[in-house]
Amino acid sequence: MATFLARLGRASFRRRRLVTSLWVLLLVVFGVGAFTLSGQTTNSVTIPGTEAQQTIDRLEEKFPEAGVGKGTVNVAVAPPEGEQLDPKVIAGLVRDLSEAPNVATAVDPFQAKSIAPDGSLALIQVVYQVSSTEVTDADREALEATAEATRAAGWTVEFGGDAMQGIPVTQPTEGVGVIIAAIVLIVTFGSLIAAGLPLFTALIGVGIGMAGITALSGFVDLNANTPVLALMIGLAVGIDYALFIVSRHRTELENGASPEDAAATAVGTAGSAVVFAGLTVIIALAGLTVVGIPILGQMGLAASATVAVAVLIAVTLLPAVLGFAGTKVLGGRIPGLRRAGKSGPTMGERWASFLARRRIVALLATVVGLGVLAVPASDMRLGLPTDATEPPDSTQHKAYDLISESFGPGLNGPLVVVLDVESDPRGTAQTAMQRIGALDDVAMVTPPQFNREHDTALLTVIPKSGPESQETEDLVSDIRDLRDELRADTGASMSVTGATAMNIDISQRMSDALLPYLALVVGLAFILLMIVFRSLLVPLSATLGFLGSVGATFGAVVAVFQWGWLGDLLGVDATGPVMSVLPILLIGVLFGLAMDYQMFLVTRMREEYVHGSTPNQAMITGFKHGSRVVVAAALIMTSVFAGFVLAESILIQSIGFALAVGVAVDAFVVRMTLVPALMSLLGRSAWWLPRWLNRILPNVDVEGEKLTRGTDGGSGDERELKPSR
Repeated sequence: MATFLARLGRASFRRRRLVTSLWVLLLVVFGVGAFTLSGQTTNSVTIPGTEAQQTIDRLEEKFPEAGVGKGTVNVAVAPPEGEQLDPKVIAGLVRDLSEAPNVATAVDPFQAKSIAPDGSLALIQVVYQVSSTEVTDADREALEATAEATRAAGWTVEFGGDAMQGIPVTQPTEGVGVIIAAIVLIVTFGSLIAAGLPLFTALIGVGIGMAGITALSGFVDLNANTPVLALMIGLAVGIDYALFIVSRHRTELENGASPEDAAATAVGTAGSAVVFAGLTVIIALAGLTVVGIPILGQMGLAASATVAVAVLIAVTLLPAVLGFAGTKVLGGRIPGLRRAGKSGPTMGERWASFLARRRIVALLATVVGLGVLAVPASDMRLGLPTDATEPPDSTQHKAYDLISESFGPGLNGPLVVVLDVESDPRGTAQTAMQRIGALDDVAMVTPPQFNREHDTALLTVIPKSGPESQETEDLVSDIRDLRDELRADTGASMSVTGATAMNIDISQRMSDALLPYLALVVGLAFILLMIVFRSLLVPLSATLGFLGSVGATFGAVVAVFQWGWLGDLLGVDATGPVMSVLPILLIGVLFGLAMDYQMFLVTRMREEYVHGSTPNQAMITGFKHGSRVVVAAALIMTSVFAGFVLAESILIQSIGFALAVGVAVDAFVVRMTLVPALMSLLGRSAWWLPRWLNRILPNVDVEGEKLTRGTDGGSGDERELKPSR
């Protein structure tokens, strides 16, 4: 592997104009495709096979006029203070709402009897002709515009419901992370030229990846969060991978190598670690496709494709650009920034030596610390966004509060019970109403609606609790538990659907997929790490450390987004269940990113060990060479992800926060404290591998051992490329 990549790096260095032109051409082609082929992304989060989804599909055939599954908006209307509801004003508003684009009907609250008991609020239900995911921003804006005259007269009109959930978009504030990344690179290298190269190549990679995803949206229905995740991951790994190669390139130049040889050695050694780190990330992300959840599969494939582009750019475009820079990559230093390692032991070397002396204390402290951080995770509840989780000043949140105060929170999340009746439809529906009405947390069951054939009935169940509460989730289970009893007594089959039931089913499916996915990703990555490190204990410690990072990250997410700790400081306006897609997504992304630091730190330790150092000295020297750049990489990733905490979407906020915390904990607590202490404790046994297994596993030579005793084979003349120690 090292020899092949060294050849590739040398070829890219020599043919830098051709390589750079090809990548720029790719960017232009994909950019044109994005502008000409792009389609509309959606907020759809559906999982085929769930009861709620199957019921909606069946109703589209048997009872389409009911409109179940179509986008709905709850319009809360209140008169000026001290006045009563005016039927004429309400009727005019209902007429205007019904004429809005794509609206199928708007129900008069006086006819539907959706007037608050004290007469302070009217609730108008608007049903669209299409599903909520097909309602556009223009449709929502037009609907809200119909209330301008009513609002101008002093009335309160607020809009909530599933059709009001807009498409999340990236914002300029989310670029704060990139600015911080640039500052970290400048401080790390002390050079504007060296700092600019990782940013330049990362932006090229992200541009190609995002343009490709945008063009693909014209052919495939993509969830709106898919490009956002790809942007997060692409920026972070693109900068990090280039950072490691540029750092090694500069080290080789400082040790007297020519720019061409330095580029070949950097790509052959640090580039090998980049390739296998990228493979680990790709495995983790692509593995999301096997859990049977379309939104996660989309997000995983899109992000893994972006990572693949970042790896290819790191081992081809980056050495080409280094060819243009020549020795200038060492120049352009910022006044006042000291060059690392030029006067006495570095901070990384001192820290590694301290860990070698106090390894037992360090191990105990990190394990206990991770355990304490993970405690809140035991209270984690999963769910999807509701109007309650929208910002307090949004019309959705205001509508939610108005409805909760006047009708009870359950009206924000009604359940739809579907009866497939064989005989006596009205008697069967009456029996179902009585038994459901006797359950805990049921506020009301509405009279049944029948289709034309009178073989399907709909009951609307209003819970006492809100759609995001545990009580409502328990109620859905209780209703479903009645089906066997109802079938035995009446012969009818019963199922539960609606937006709230759909969210509950999706969250349950996500939870069920968590452990199988974790086992798959950890197992595949364990094999990959075993091949790279020629060891059993190093991959084992890497994966166990990752589990500690995940537990601590889940604990932090629960504390902030579910309990509300530090919410004001972080801009989290509303608390509620943790987003159901977050845990499994976090495992996939964080595992891949965590292995990056394991790869970059421990491959350098193994390189020192292979080249003759004692295990303890190899740990200290490897840590000395790798720590500065790993610290910079971790700070960059944390900054990029933390920038997304400023987003408006609660899903993007929680993903950004979780990844920022996860990377920080994994890099600084696990990889730079726990792992070095454990490597020191294990000594030579850290590199033990049974002979029979050693013969079976392919030798990929990530540490570049072959480069020290042979040639890179790319120049036609014999060159000995000796990686620096």
